Amino acid sequence: MTPAVYLNAMGVLCALGHGAAAVREQLFASAQPLGVAPTDRYTPGRVLHLGCLPPDRELPSLPHAPLKQRSRNNALLAAALAEIRPQVDAAIGRYGPQRVAVVLGTSTSGVEEGEHAARRLLAQGDFPPEYDYAQQEMGNCAAFVAAELGVFGPAHVISTACSSGAKAMASGARLLRAGFVDAVVAGGVDALCAFTIAGFSALESVTASRCNPLSAHRDGINIGEGAALFLMTREGGPVRLAGWGETSDAHHMSAPEPSGRGAIDAMRQALQRAGVAPGAVDYLNLHGTATPHNDAMESLAIAEVFGLDLPVSSTKPLTGHALAAAGAVEAAIAWCTLVDNPQGRLPPHWWDGVRDVALPDLRVVPPGESLGRSPEHVLSNSFAFGGSNASLLFARG
Repeated sequence: MTPAVYLNAMGVLCALGHGAAAVREQLFASAQPLGVAPTDRYTPGRVLHLGCLPPDRELPSLPHAPLKQRSRNNALLAAALAEIRPQVDAAIGRYGPQRVAVVLGTSTSGVEEGEHAARRLLAQGDFPPEYDYAQQEMGNCAAFVAAELGVFGPAHVISTACSSGAKAMASGARLLRAGFVDAVVAGGVDALCAFTIAGFSALESVTASRCNPLSAHRDGINIGEGAALFLMTREGGPVRLAGWGETSDAHHMSAPEPSGRGAIDAMRQALQRAGVAPGAVDYLNLHGTATPHNDAMESLAIAEVFGLDLPVSSTKPLTGHALAAAGAVEAAIAWCTLVDNPQGRLPPHWWDGVRDVALPDLRVVPPGESLGRSPEHVLSNSFAFGGSNASLLFARG
């Protein structure tokens, strides 16, 4: 019998707050959308809506870490890890450090530190003493968490753009099911930086206002940041990773395959792996970037797999698109939907309400909607550049 994979603890940090309680409170607020806010912090003179942490949010300074691991990306991880550290330490005590793995998704790593270093080099002719090129290596964050915990199991990073965090959790589940390890710290992290915003701006994918998923007026994303980490084991826990699906379209460098066939296959794989019928899913968290092509493709895919009656929403108008961390942050939102939610409150879909008549008429969740019972199954989609698709199906433990 294939062993079940459980999420035993969750730590999250994003524009909605720090920790499950804070995120849950802001997520289900029905008076107005929270989280994403206007700022020119990363684009002086150009105000954008971004899902960044408040400027007064203090992050760990990491003085004990090697220079190459001192980055804002790792500081975000350290803050999320602190939320679950007691449970992780207990798992290390039960299983031993050789039986605990670290699998993370990221795309920015220490790019912000590289930006600062480049500006200093141009202005003064040398790099700052607090800079190490290794801060920018993609594997840096997994090495950091493994060192923080003192564990020696597999430690690696998946960097497949916006599907990274979701794929890291699927990879962790495979390690557990194969019996290679007994516990995995899995999730994703990405810190905001000017480089990322400039890149998406060059693609004409960034909107200055709060993003507007599924709307006829949608015109781009709000970039965000955050980290979410989970302790995953084969022991019972509050949430079960019941299924996952991963596909690769290889259709275009940045545009999704328009028919949604890869997204359809990813969702069906997740359902099949879990042994769950489409009608058993209570809520679906959209990838929902509010770009014209993504929303069109995802709407077609969902209508094909689930029809038009499944409650759906995009939470990116609240968190921003946290890129490689998005799948992990939205897994944390799935956790908040499944745990301690007896009335079945659902994450709202904040938009202008103007439907695109060219898209299937999906059932979007209005603010304040509840199932009237505890949810049982939640699906979360993550779709990335290059056609990397991942769907995670969570079940109440």
